[in-house]
Amino acid sequence: MTTPDPLLSVRELRTGFPVRSAVLRRTVGRIDAVAGVSFELRAGETLGLVGESGSGKSTIARTIVGLARAASGSVVFDGTDLTAAGPAELRRRLRDVQMIFQDPYASLNPRRTVRELVTEGWRIHPDLVPRRRWTAELAELLERVGLDPAHADRYPHQFSGGQRQRIGIARALALRPRLVICDEPVSALDVSIQAQVLNLLSDLQRDLGLTYLFISHDLAVVRHVADRVAVLYLGTIVEEADRDEIFTAPAHPYTRALLSAVPRLRPWRDPGPEPVPLVGDVPSPANPPSGCRFRTRCPVAEDRCATEVPALVVRGGHPVACHLAGVPV
Repeated sequence: MTTPDPLLSVRELRTGFPVRSAVLRRTVGRIDAVAGVSFELRAGETLGLVGESGSGKSTIARTIVGLARAASGSVVFDGTDLTAAGPAELRRRLRDVQMIFQDPYASLNPRRTVRELVTEGWRIHPDLVPRRRWTAELAELLERVGLDPAHADRYPHQFSGGQRQRIGIARALALRPRLVICDEPVSALDVSIQAQVLNLLSDLQRDLGLTYLFISHDLAVVRHVADRVAVLYLGTIVEEADRDEIFTAPAHPYTRALLSAVPRLRPWRDPGPEPVPLVGDVPSPANPPSGCRFRTRCPVAEDRCATEVPALVVRGGHPVACHLAGVPV
């Protein structure tokens, strides 16, 4: 069940990275990977964050958990601004925020056993689980994610990709978090394994009362797991709505283009929306277009789109950042 007060509130978040010259490594510019993103996430809810590669999805996730430094804005988790918290407070609060990474082959230390990987958080936070309980807690945790506790002393290379991702999930759950950030958790897995992992995440949310920020470029996956969806383009949110509303009544041309590109299982029965053509490539975040960042690829762009930045305001029932929201394309 969700609550009215947000567990996570992100306000005007900006995160960038320096551009350095090849000579002397001097800073010659800056790339704003996240350019003023705002959203809220209530307890027990799943917010799907979707967009093309390079849109800033993973940077948002890494900023929330402290792996990237915010240039400005705020990330408030359960009343604490993580961007302004001191080291001790940040360490304590981030225990409640864990992350499942995209690549199960790269996110697990190959020199550590499953036992060492999962119990590492208990070493860092010794007040969470008494050492005498580690073996029993580890076995229970591995069983919960569908792994055999007898394999706790094996290394990551002895597991399949789906099993490795289950190890990553167990590691995230070991600290009993309230918020789990899932950064493309199934994109590196076979389709048959994807369904198993998604069902596992749904079961864990139901049983443990977890809150998910689910990041993906796959709209079919997001439709399966999310309660609300935020669409990201070049570091900004262009549309946000309940899942059903996004998929049945998208208002932004970019959202409609994404939905029209989703493959259909039986296209002769369900042809879906008409294809929305997009011209050109995604602009560089180092030199984004003026006005609307999507205008260089938008099939309905007008002159004012080059000079006026569209605000994310309610148009047609939900927030959309477009001067021409709902215009046929």
